[in-house]
Amino acid sequence: MRAAAPLQASSGAADTRPVPGWPATTAGASERRITFEPMTEADLDDVCEVEKLAYAHPWSRRHFADSVAAGYPAVLLLGEALPGELPHPPRADGRVLLGYLVAMPGVDEVHLLNITVSPAHQRRGWARFMLDALVLWSRGQGAQTLWLEVRTGNIPARALYTAYGFRQVGVRKAYYPAGHGRREDAVVMSLALPADPATGAAA
Repeated sequence: MRAAAPLQASSGAADTRPVPGWPATTAGASERRITFEPMTEADLDDVCEVEKLAYAHPWSRRHFADSVAAGYPAVLLLGEALPGELPHPPRADGRVLLGYLVAMPGVDEVHLLNITVSPAHQRRGWARFMLDALVLWSRGQGAQTLWLEVRTGNIPARALYTAYGFRQVGVRKAYYPAGHGRREDAVVMSLALPADPATGAAA
């Protein structure tokens, strides 16, 4: 499980390749135009490059490819380049890969598998913004709970999730690789998505 520290998110504009159920615009100060777009096989080189920059133990290309092939919610957060900004990794459309997430829907629940902010764009609120979007999407699917695992040593991510409203519900022993043959525990966290009593749907 991955995340960046929470800060204020910036605004966006109309989506050019909208993801059903995901917001096409944001609110706030107009720093750059942003959009959610579906992760495809063609995006995996860029995603894997960011993943390797962000983590000592990154997901493999196979992890992402399997998630995309399975039809899991896998989305990119893309933004237009600001004046003088050189996007990394470079994209043919000139936009910046700010971050991405992968989730797995279940019966009345959604499991967040990966949420990553590109290291060059961390501490600007994008992790919290992507969580907001995922919560909205999950409620739209009728989910009642959002689940995730996070490394015990990932203090910034745990602080973000706790501040967001997630609560610790358990620990998975030796869940993550930690190098040199060692393993690291995972903290299991959940966020309740209560139903709207007027409609019976997620609030």
